[in-house]
Amino acid sequence: MNEGPEISVVIVNYNGVRLLTDCLDSLRLQTFRDFEVIFVDNASSDESVVFVTDNYPEVKVIVNSENLGYGGGNNTGIISSKGKYVALLNNDTRVDARWLDRLHAAAEKDRAIGMCASKILNYYHPEIIDNTGLLIYRDGIARGRGRLEKDAGQYALEEEVFFPSGCAGLYRREMLDEIGLFDEDFFLYVDDVDIGLRARMAGWKCLYVPDAVVYHKYSATTEPYSPLKAYLVERNRIWVVIKCFPLGMAAESLFYTMLRYIMQGYGIATGKGAGSRLVRSGSGLASVFILLRAYLSAFRKFSNMVRKRKRIMAAKKVSKREISLWFRRFGIGARELALKD
Repeated sequence: MNEGPEISVVIVNYNGVRLLTDCLDSLRLQTFRDFEVIFVDNASSDESVVFVTDNYPEVKVIVNSENLGYGGGNNTGIISSKGKYVALLNNDTRVDARWLDRLHAAAEKDRAIGMCASKILNYYHPEIIDNTGLLIYRDGIARGRGRLEKDAGQYALEEEVFFPSGCAGLYRREMLDEIGLFDEDFFLYVDDVDIGLRARMAGWKCLYVPDAVVYHKYSATTEPYSPLKAYLVERNRIWVVIKCFPLGMAAESLFYTMLRYIMQGYGIATGKGAGSRLVRSGSGLASVFILLRAYLSAFRKFSNMVRKRKRIMAAKKVSKREISLWFRRFGIGARELALKD
C-alpha cells in the first residue's frame, strides 16, 4: 500500500518568481485532491523561495545550494516525494482544473502505462498546440507532436504516444524505481527523451490524455533560440544515441544527422526554422563553434555513457525490431524538424 498521496507534483524553479502565481494558483483549483506539491528551487537569486513560503504554505519547498538543472532539480523532488505517481510540471504553466484527475484516471487503466502525456497548448494563444507528446528524429532530437498546429480537434483521442514532454507529464513511481531517475549529466534539454526511451525499452507504455490540458509559456525561463540551448540539445542528443540506440541505428544516425544539417543549412539560407533564428541572433561561424563544442563535450564522457548503455541494454525488454517500428510510428522527418520553429 502506498503511504503517501496518489500524486506528487514536482516543480523545478530557477529565478521564476514572476511565473509562479499562475502555476501554483491553478494547482489549488484541482478537482483531484490527493496530491502534494514539491517546489524545488535551483539556487535562485530572486525572491522565489520567499514568495512560495509566504503565499503557499501547503507547498513543500526544497532549496538546492546550486543550480542542478532540469534533471537534477526533478530528481531532488522525486526523491523527496511520496506519491504513487509523480507529475512533473514546468513553472511557466497554468493547468486545467481537471489536469491531475484526467492523468490519474488514464494511468489507472493499465499497470503497463508508465507515463502519461498532457495536451499542452500555447498560453498566450490557446488555439495553438505546443505539443501532445513527443516525436523523435533518427539522431535523437525530439519535437512536439502537433507543435504550432491550430487545435481543430485532430488530437482529441486518448491514444498511445512515444513519451511525454518534460513540461507536463505523469510518471509511475514503480517505473522510475525500475529504470532510474533523470540523467543529471544532461543538465537541460533532451532529458525527457532519454528517460522516455529508457522507459519504453524497459517495456513501459505512454498514453496521451487529451483532457489533461496545460497552458505553456514556451521558453519563458530560457531563451528559445539561444547558443546555450543549441549546444545542450546537440550534445545531449548524442548521448541519447550512445545510451539508447541499437548499434545499427546508432551508425545510421550519422547519415540522418548530416541530412538534418543540410536541411538546417537550407533553412538558414531561406530564413526558415530555429537554425535561421539562431544565426540571426549571432553568426554562422558561431553556430559552427557551437557544434564543435557540443561534439567535444559529448565525447569527453563517451566512456561514461557507454557504461550507462550497458545497464540500459541489460534491462531491455523489447526487440530491435520493436524499437525500429517506434521510430517509424513516432518518427519525424528532417524537413519538418529543421524548417519549422
